[in-house]
Amino acid sequence: MSTVWVNGIDLYYEDRGNGTPILCIHGTGGSALQWEAAAAEYSKRGRCISYDRRGNFRSERPESYESTNMSEHTDDAAALLDVLSASPAVIIGRSYGGGIALDLALRFPDKVTALALLEPAVDTLAPEVIEWWRPQVERVLEAGQKDVMSAGEIFIRAVAGDGTWESFPDEAKEVFRANSPAILAELRGELVEFVPDTLAQIDQPALIVSSKDSPEPFRRPNEVLADILPNTETVLVAGGHIIDPTDPAIVNFVDRFVESPA
Repeated sequence: MSTVWVNGIDLYYEDRGNGTPILCIHGTGGSALQWEAAAAEYSKRGRCISYDRRGNFRSERPESYESTNMSEHTDDAAALLDVLSASPAVIIGRSYGGGIALDLALRFPDKVTALALLEPAVDTLAPEVIEWWRPQVERVLEAGQKDVMSAGEIFIRAVAGDGTWESFPDEAKEVFRANSPAILAELRGELVEFVPDTLAQIDQPALIVSSKDSPEPFRRPNEVLADILPNTETVLVAGGHIIDPTDPAIVNFVDRFVESPA
């Protein structure tokens, strides 16, 4: 539970257990705090590393943090694995973190053993999803112009529903509110435009996880991605877009690629 200097900022990270590295990457507005249960589970199986991405919660927020992009976060993840001597790793990425995991496999394949992708942000694979997503982004950006710190709540209500926000404990709500500037920076930035022919070069085993209770636009890109990646399995789990990383299907997949801790 410390910080490390990576690409010009201090990243907060937690490093638990021994054995095969398992890197957990949170989605937009999230934090390693929300991966506590997952870290406890995976640290029994290997060396589980979770962290707050740049600008989020306990990690440093760059000055004038108006915009960021997925490539910047991928560079951070790659550098973090280097500094911690934790390559290659099994990567578990949720939503935006799933997009980072894919970009990591594309640009730094030697750092990735396998991928567990929890409704990854690959919207560019399905143009109809972009049409659905654009007004959601505008809604959050408009709210942020009026009150920056409201963006976290509005974002969760937009992507996961009012009920999900209301179900969050107060601590989780405060994390998303605190991460409002980082959420706005991500929404102002550009996603990696994933190209099918390039994605088809990823040969690491991948599990693509969809939720039966997510909006259809979150599931549609998964269907396209599953047809592109050459070494892929798919699973449909219960719950909404904020998928539980300790779902048995995900744990069983990860178990195939980790050696028992010494």
